[in-house]
Amino acid sequence: MSDDAQGILDRIEADERELILPRFDLSDAWILGSRMRTAAEEAGLPVVIGITLGEARVFHTALSGSSADNDSWLERKTRVARRYGRSSYGVGQSFRAVGKDFDIDARLDPQLYAAHGGVIPITIAGVGVVGTAGVSGLPQADDHAFVVEHLRAYLAEM
Repeated sequence: MSDDAQGILDRIEADERELILPRFDLSDAWILGSRMRTAAEEAGLPVVIGITLGEARVFHTALSGSSADNDSWLERKTRVARRYGRSSYGVGQSFRAVGKDFDIDARLDPQLYAAHGGVIPITIAGVGVVGTAGVSGLPQADDHAFVVEHLRAYLAEM
């Protein structure tokens, strides 16, 4: 594994360890999702944003420049975060770091699962993963960074 690949994986894992919330409910989903939408709109980002709790999609929005393809990517990345209990970027980078290809080596249907950056599990301290927050429409590292930035800010306010 290259030093760069390990450095990326280390940063992703640090993000995952940091973003443990004390609580998260439907009101939190609305607040977080609305803030993410406002920030994306102000920056002119062509993204879709989605938040789930359990199997329910509790927040979803699309901004100008996004498409149905972004919705599909978001769903596929969300399935990865749910299945593995970690960020979709972290899952993909874990495979890449050891020279593997998620689409082949995970033995999951790549039409249903995408281990690319942008979806982070919503994890509650003492409870575990209860949902996901995600975005699709930017390069994967930027999708991941956008969600981390907003989860981090929301956590700081809690």
